[in-house]
Amino acid sequence: MTYYSIMEEYLEIINDKGEIIGQAPRSEIHGNPGLMHRVVHVLVFNRDGEILLQKRSMKKDVAPGRWDTSVGGHVSPGEDLISSAFREMEEELGIRDGELRYLYSYVHTNPYETEHVTTFSLLYDGEVSFNPEEIDEVRFWKLDEVRKAMGRGILSDNFEHEISMYLSFLNSPG
Repeated sequence: MTYYSIMEEYLEIINDKGEIIGQAPRSEIHGNPGLMHRVVHVLVFNRDGEILLQKRSMKKDVAPGRWDTSVGGHVSPGEDLISSAFREMEEELGIRDGELRYLYSYVHTNPYETEHVTTFSLLYDGEVSFNPEEIDEVRFWKLDEVRKAMGRGILSDNFEHEISMYLSFLNSPG
């Protein structure tokens, strides 16, 4: 019998159609790319068009010490995507309001996990108070700075995929 802590986060497992097919503890899902789960990302921009990135804590099990998406987190069982995005914004950056804009969805997979990512954007010029348990630093980056950092081990692999999706989105017709 496997024992899981009652404090462990549970996630919904989804199939390639996005249908929920089960639940499992995070510790079982991470490390098994065959179990796809839902996450939300929020790309936070200021009025100058710069993107807010977070430097992941060295305590994180995925991409410690690397710069990452403004906000990213798991969708809790039974939670809708908008609620999840707002919960993650508040938990990670102390942002409690704003108008989220849906951008796109995609699947991100690597040897560690498979995520169905739904990405939103937010225009925000207010105060940010990040969670020091999860984040070592935050700052706004110009998109050219981000492009120059790609492939150099500065950004998380997940964020490099995300920003590539975003740049393609910007350049797509319509």
